[in-house]
Amino acid sequence: MTAAKVNLAEAFATFHDHWNPRVAGDINNFQVKLVKFDGRFDWHHHEVEDELFLVVAGRMKMGLRTGDVIVEPGEFIIVPHGTEHCPEALDGECHVLLLEPGSTLNTGNVETEKTKKTLERLD
Repeated sequence: MTAAKVNLAEAFATFHDHWNPRVAGDINNFQVKLVKFDGRFDWHHHEVEDELFLVVAGRMKMGLRTGDVIVEPGEFIIVPHGTEHCPEALDGECHVLLLEPGSTLNTGNVETEKTKKTLERLD
């Protein structure tokens, strides 16, 4: 494996669908994933995986049972494992970089039509 840089704007421009994470890179047992949000996702949690959500463009609301958190461009939120959460794009489309273990299923403890068991790679 060689060192390679990723231009986030160019990478996000390669796909247009929503709630379908793409793998942009691997770090040990973790993956860097890029995803576009539009509207509201489903409430779910992850039994063992923590997740980092970094907002690159747009705004998002992380719904938490303890209260919602607004995340602006250039900000991130870490959702600890076992924490029920519901991401939502505010004011239109939101571009998000995820950092999480490669084993993380996007819908966590529930399977719906939004579940992506195999992710496309951008590299």
